[in-house]
Amino acid sequence: MTQMSTEEMKELVLNYVLKEYIDDEDAEIAYDTPLISSGYVDSFSMVSLLVFLENKFKIKIPSSKATPEAFDTVDNIVALVSQYL
Repeated sequence: MTQMSTEEMKELVLNYVLKEYIDDEDAEIAYDTPLISSGYVDSFSMVSLLVFLENKFKIKIPSSKATPEAFDTVDNIVALVSQYL
């Protein structure tokens, strides 16, 4: 896979979150919007998001690093993924 820019990664993660977890079409989700602490993403969704990221980027994120804080915003998720690319 060709190297993806940070902006492309953010867009990919944001679109996935919007498509999979956000039922409210009026919800305004940005890269820094709290996803877990605002209730958009729950613990089950976090696991499926982790699997998506690992499959998409061909990485393995240790469970010790897959924390609610690490998954709370698109910015945090991309920073986490970048550590394992």
